[in-house]
Amino acid sequence: MKKRYTDEQIIGFLKQAAAGTPVKDLCRKHGFSDASFYIWRQKFGGMDVPDARRLRALEAENAKLKKLLAEAILDKEALKVVVRGKS
Repeated sequence: MKKRYTDEQIIGFLKQAAAGTPVKDLCRKHGFSDASFYIWRQKFGGMDVPDARRLRALEAENAKLKKLLAEAILDKEALKVVVRGKS
């Protein structure tokens, strides 16, 4: 079964590793793979908890804006089809 970790927990794991805890021991203790650790380090390396929260908020806002842009483009294309049909 897959475990889900919060951004705060992941940053805590990364800080433990930075403090000197061996990665293998950390992975075994908390039940995640080495690959997961290195992916998290690539994404969250050097961040604090407030930074991760801000990143999550920005990603959500970006997704919302992408959806709005896609809908606007779709509406524009639909209007073009309607205008061509009336000619």
